[in-house]
Amino acid sequence: MKYIPSLAWIKNYDEKWLSGDISAGLTVGVMLIPQGMAYSMLAGLPPIYGLYAVTIPLIIYALMGTSRQLSVGPVAMVSLLISSGIGHLAAAGSEQYIAIAILLAFMVGIIQFSMGIFRLGFLVNFLSHPVIAGFTSAAAIIIAMSQFKHLLGIKVSGEKFLDIATQIFENIGQTHPATFIIGLVSVGVLIVVKKIHKMIPGPLVVVVLGILVVYFAGLFDQGVKIVGEIPGGLPSFSMLAMDFSTINSIVPTALTIAFVGFMESIAVAKAIHAKHKNYKLDANQELVALGVANIAGSFFKSFPVTGGFSRTAVNDQAGAKTGLASLISAVLIILTLLFFTSYFYYLPNSVLAAIIIVAVYGLIDVKEAKHLFHADKTDFYLFMASALGTLVLGIEEGIILGVILSIAVLVYRVSYPHFAELGQLNEGKDFRNILRFPGATTRDEIIIMRFDAQLYFANSNFFKDNVHQLIAGRKNPKFFILDASPVCIVDSTAVHALMDLHAELEAEGITFLFANLIGPVKDLLNKSGLTKMVKSEHSFMSTKDAYDYALQRLS
Repeated sequence: MKYIPSLAWIKNYDEKWLSGDISAGLTVGVMLIPQGMAYSMLAGLPPIYGLYAVTIPLIIYALMGTSRQLSVGPVAMVSLLISSGIGHLAAAGSEQYIAIAILLAFMVGIIQFSMGIFRLGFLVNFLSHPVIAGFTSAAAIIIAMSQFKHLLGIKVSGEKFLDIATQIFENIGQTHPATFIIGLVSVGVLIVVKKIHKMIPGPLVVVVLGILVVYFAGLFDQGVKIVGEIPGGLPSFSMLAMDFSTINSIVPTALTIAFVGFMESIAVAKAIHAKHKNYKLDANQELVALGVANIAGSFFKSFPVTGGFSRTAVNDQAGAKTGLASLISAVLIILTLLFFTSYFYYLPNSVLAAIIIVAVYGLIDVKEAKHLFHADKTDFYLFMASALGTLVLGIEEGIILGVILSIAVLVYRVSYPHFAELGQLNEGKDFRNILRFPGATTRDEIIIMRFDAQLYFANSNFFKDNVHQLIAGRKNPKFFILDASPVCIVDSTAVHALMDLHAELEAEGITFLFANLIGPVKDLLNKSGLTKMVKSEHSFMSTKDAYDYALQRLS
């Protein structure tokens, strides 16, 4: 049951769940058909591969995933990463390009599966929320801009914002009127339908309308580009075309998709799980499930997939209670592949472009940028740096920049943590930060410092420097009290720093007192020999005890 969580809901299936699962399965299945085709086109693949990507992977995840509402399949972000990551290796849509995209799914699956087995899900924490939000917002803009070539019927290439924007501006005079009108109306219909009711399958509505208009108006003969022939039938099992040089060249893309895909998936899974809580969500099992889904899918012509925001929200709102909903969606896709692919022949590309543009619009997180600007300027700058870096440098470069920025901020914050000089309040009963509590009083002879972090090699010099700075600001200091209540770890480098500080203060005639040492830290200091230097009576249970001791010695 650990690796096949679906056994839990299969064994305990409640008949009351069935109507919701059927409703959600059919709704999401209908939504997946045009959405899968659109994201396949965004990835540079023929539309049929979008349907292949929501058969085997969807079934595998439904059986192995821990989220009962997450809907797995192609997503805009991953599709763009595929396009930008392998576009330089082969012409989009070519047999070689398709083979590389399928191989990429296998590699992404291997990475995710390995991370899950070795419980490495925590690695995604190196991408902070502001960085993810900035990257996602910028990527959404690039995705939307990349679809203007289909929306306007013009030639545009590249994956960087400035390149795409420049080409759109230069070629906008060649806009194909009928193509543009169809795309613009499709965008309008999608927006209106979403406002009327989120349960209405807007993408399917515009697909049907687009096909009817193009067919009956004969627009396919007037330059409107259509999907054309879509092969029917289920994807057959096939071995991957393994080539070491190709594998080596797409490893960075595979790593990026594995991380970004998992982050998007686990984020929406957690959001939906918060509403239900009648099952356990396991991040590492999610990695295993996504990994197996991508690995198995690659043998049936699928490109990389992950959990999607919009589909999962619809799945949940439509009443999905278990993975049965996803299995029903997969069955609907299979029936479409067997009997209905010919009906999509006259589907205009501009309609698929409209579906993508409207879908990614919600990923541009202006609200989060405003919130960060007012709440935390550092995080706001991270958001903007990640967003601008992605727009200017490109998608993969943007995510690498995001990782570097996240780690840099983490290193800075642990190297320069918060500390406070404490003063007395309430006649010496409480001790608080003198900068936050103007009424807190201090004495020149007694300095109290609280260090709000673990004390180790990265910040030990920072700690010592600030102790000396506090002492230098007093006329005749006699006691230095360290409130160590927030200090949970002290490493060997920090122990040496404390020994050096004790000796330096002793040479200046200042007594070093400890207060609020927690058990594990006290044990480590005992083992290190520091307590041999510091008298046992110089360690106190509370800051007040240490302060009273200093007062007694001064009197």
